[in-house]
Amino acid sequence: MKTLIKLEDVWKIYHMDEVDVTALAGMNIEIKQGEFVAIIGKSGSGKSTTMNMIGCLDIPTRGRIFLEKYNISKLGESRLAQIRGKKIGFIFQTFNLIPTLSALENVALPMTFQKINRDKRMKIAKDLLRKVGLNERIDHLPGQLSGGERQRVAIARSLSNDPEVILADEPTGNLDSKTGNEIMGLLENLNKEGKTIIMVTHDDSLTKYAKRVIKIKDGKNIGG
Repeated sequence: MKTLIKLEDVWKIYHMDEVDVTALAGMNIEIKQGEFVAIIGKSGSGKSTTMNMIGCLDIPTRGRIFLEKYNISKLGESRLAQIRGKKIGFIFQTFNLIPTLSALENVALPMTFQKINRDKRMKIAKDLLRKVGLNERIDHLPGQLSGGERQRVAIARSLSNDPEVILADEPTGNLDSKTGNEIMGLLENLNKEGKTIIMVTHDDSLTKYAKRVIKIKDGKNIGG
């Protein structure tokens, strides 16, 4: 399997007033195509910063990050946005849906930035909502959907540009256990279909779904 993502001796130091806060202190991670990886750690361990690095949402203070052939640690924001829009789909704990847009419009939105025409956007969005079991809810606003349904919309949205990597940040954090298990089942199925899944969580019970677990403490990979 080819390497999709690699962090090499990645440091992230935030300058806050007169204090330097070290979030990552020499992080090394390698993720291969088709893996289902869980990144776990307690609050303050550096897992959220690691997610931002993997997701091209931030650049390191020092060290190197590769997304396939791209050394993203050297890229500007506009180029980072272009790459993550094509390569990475995001699923967030708080869903991050736009409340004034329907489920269909929320799923179609990322394709707008990739210059896909409207008819094709809508067809793909409908197919994805059908895939996650929301065929009857496509015209509903987020406020008219349950938490589980909103997360299904978020999963469909993450797939809209057919990315290689799905990055899930606490994907069941706002859900009851039954709905959470259903969402994890969807992620498992996506992995079986060939998507690389990277899940960031503090919930040890979710690690059973992953094929590999990376443990983070004090800004370093301590196992996995």
